[in-house]
Amino acid sequence: MRLNNIKKAFLASAALLSAMSMSAAERFVSFQQGDLLINGNDKVEIYMDANDCRGVSYAANALVRDISKVSGSQATITSNRKATILVGTIGHSAAIDQLIKQKRINGNLLKGKREKFIITVVDKQLVIAGSDRRGTIYGIYELSQQMGVSPWYDWADVPVEHHDSIFVNKGIYTDGEPAVRYRGIFLNDEAPCLTSWVKNTYGTEYGDHRFYQRVFELVLRLRGNMMWPAMWGWAFYADDAENEKTADEMGVVMSTSHHEPMARNHQEYARNRKGWGPWNYQKNKANLQKFFREGIERMKGTEQIVTIGMRGDGDEAMSEEADTRLMTNIINDQRKIIADVTGKKASETPQVWALYKEVLDYYDKGMKVPDDVTLLLCDDNWGNVRRVPNAQERKHKGGWGLYYHVDYVGAPRNSKMLNVTPVQNPWEQLTLAYENGIDRLWILNVGDLKPMEYPISQFMDMAWNPRKYDVNSITRHTRDWCAQQFGESQADEAARILNLICKYNGRCTPEMLNKNTYNLENGEWQEVVNQYLKIEADALRQYNSLPAAYHDSYRQIILFPIELMSNLHQMYFAQAQNHALYKQNNPKANIWADECERFFKRDSLICHDYNHKMSGGKWNGMMTQKHIGYTSWNDDFEKDTCPELFRVTSKNGVIISENNGVVEIEAPYYSSKTDAAETKWTEIPFMGKSVSAMTLMPYTKSVKGASITYKFKMQVSKTPDGKTSDDKAFNGYVSNGKQKVRIHVITKSTLDYLNKGGLTYGVSLDGTSPVEVNFNKDLNEKPENIYNIYYPTIATRIVDQVIELELPATADGIHTLTLTPNDPAIVFEKIVIDGRGGKKSVKVI
Repeated sequence: MRLNNIKKAFLASAALLSAMSMSAAERFVSFQQGDLLINGNDKVEIYMDANDCRGVSYAANALVRDISKVSGSQATITSNRKATILVGTIGHSAAIDQLIKQKRINGNLLKGKREKFIITVVDKQLVIAGSDRRGTIYGIYELSQQMGVSPWYDWADVPVEHHDSIFVNKGIYTDGEPAVRYRGIFLNDEAPCLTSWVKNTYGTEYGDHRFYQRVFELVLRLRGNMMWPAMWGWAFYADDAENEKTADEMGVVMSTSHHEPMARNHQEYARNRKGWGPWNYQKNKANLQKFFREGIERMKGTEQIVTIGMRGDGDEAMSEEADTRLMTNIINDQRKIIADVTGKKASETPQVWALYKEVLDYYDKGMKVPDDVTLLLCDDNWGNVRRVPNAQERKHKGGWGLYYHVDYVGAPRNSKMLNVTPVQNPWEQLTLAYENGIDRLWILNVGDLKPMEYPISQFMDMAWNPRKYDVNSITRHTRDWCAQQFGESQADEAARILNLICKYNGRCTPEMLNKNTYNLENGEWQEVVNQYLKIEADALRQYNSLPAAYHDSYRQIILFPIELMSNLHQMYFAQAQNHALYKQNNPKANIWADECERFFKRDSLICHDYNHKMSGGKWNGMMTQKHIGYTSWNDDFEKDTCPELFRVTSKNGVIISENNGVVEIEAPYYSSKTDAAETKWTEIPFMGKSVSAMTLMPYTKSVKGASITYKFKMQVSKTPDGKTSDDKAFNGYVSNGKQKVRIHVITKSTLDYLNKGGLTYGVSLDGTSPVEVNFNKDLNEKPENIYNIYYPTIATRIVDQVIELELPATADGIHTLTLTPNDPAIVFEKIVIDGRGGKKSVKVI
């Protein structure tokens, strides 16, 4: 929102537009001209009061680095109040308070506001003022974003474009207050990916303050203000005492997950179950109260939200029935501890009661908590809001919150590997939540953090202003975000691809995919695979068009999830084909088995590239999630396992079955063969339009006595009255219990190189006398052939010769077809036996 007129207009280059795409406040930075050049003489001084909040100091030092990234200018923190940039918080910065007193900035815009900033030019000084410490921090990071530093510069390696000059324009710029008071992320299900990456990066078995400092900075750059720390195997408070201190200094409000009460991590109990005793309040009240008290004592004096209540040991229900009396006693006792330790009324310490899964039953049974406690509702772990408060419930003073998922471990299968959340889904459900009064606290389960970059940004942006994007501009957010990461000129295409891959991946998670996910017979499987192949090709084209500096960020955000999921779909499609063809005893099943194994191996290579090559190996360990081999959500399999495959073990005796009245036989899938005295049947790999080809070699020797035989299964068709037809025309039926079939013998378009009037071969069904076929007598440049036969045929590279023969009925429906070459160099590629009747096309490929 802009509060007065800007003096000058400015020219916007593509790079400038890229920098402004996700700016929350109206644009005030330019790289060509403006009212104030902040990096004159390649130096920038930044002043902040020594008494200002530590979080402001963290952000100011980040701004120093950002200015250097953008312009190469030397930026420093100074004690000179006449510095080019002045940052400060009202009530903590004498310089800001003085400007308000002098009415050089309007204090009414900030006083009493929550997390609000204003950015303005006073004389020749850029002033960033905040209503509180986070307001100032957000103002500092707003300047960074408008200079072109993405919040994801570190966590997704988004490059920063260089500009020699950084100008700002006069005016008053702000983005108001956030719609949701507490906005944060929950690191969860962090093994093996995040834990492996932390071990490889920091050498620790847990996330220490160095790790969390990077996470906190990201949260603040995204205008979040709170976190639930990782808790599967880590203990945020106990692993590193600097963790809690760093969070409080930087301005991030810490809390704990829905089953970790009283500022204690579950691992603090789990690591010493024997010492603490059973996680049972009825049996072990004294020890658990001590456990709770220690947590409140440790957090005293810091800004935190205390989770109250209790769930069972290890994220489970406490009991089969919701014991409301027991839960009421637990919460009352916890609040007494909070009041006793803090020396203040319990209501003065923010608290949340998470109505997750079975805990909602307590509330539904009529259990009440004090008015100051925030009630945290949840989705169904898959992005669907389970409950919203009614009109009466919305009057609850502590407000309502929402716990939302883009990562989940649980039934029916885990969702950990990739972002599988369609862009539109969070917008629709978060709108539902906000319009029904859920606006006190929003927390997003993001798993390992990567690769959830986009849904994290979308969630945080909606938490700040849920109404910025309406139903007609949902994908505008995607476009603005892509402009910030990849540049304005690439934004449209990147957003189109990102929107589609979120949509496609939302159909089925990697963990849930299998050979039966889509229908093979009606072409659904092929259609889905084709969609992935197309979008993968589109993404590769854009990747190749990007400057090299953007390659790593583009791979992480767009190309990797497309490549991984496209490959997985091709792998399971190959498995489905393998199983279907194996049932038909079709040797082509082996080709699909080979394909499936190839795609399985490629999956590991795609992940290896992410871990070891992308960004110079920066993300080593981040893509180690098992995802192939699930049968249940809690499967404990050692490593990804190749899908089950079957192979037709021998060509001898192979019988190809009909499919909808058609038998397709690839030339190498013979039942038996007889070589000539001086020539042998030879398979030419990959020749032809489908699999391989068969011919007799060497070409200079006689082929006399050679033959190749194929077995197939086809029942003689009946007329509707059950009798064979007496119709003499070809319609699939003939008299005497025989069926007329059309046999397509597909050969390479070999010419009559012997100049003998055409090369010939014989075709025999079930041992009958061979019918001689001259397949290339017209393949020449005679006037009557050149344009209507010769050119069209050789351009296709094949001759599809059709022979109509009678197929006698047999008890088991099994028949033989024998080809007998009369000349050398005849190359057989495929045989199709069509018993459908009528002139219908057949598959050559």
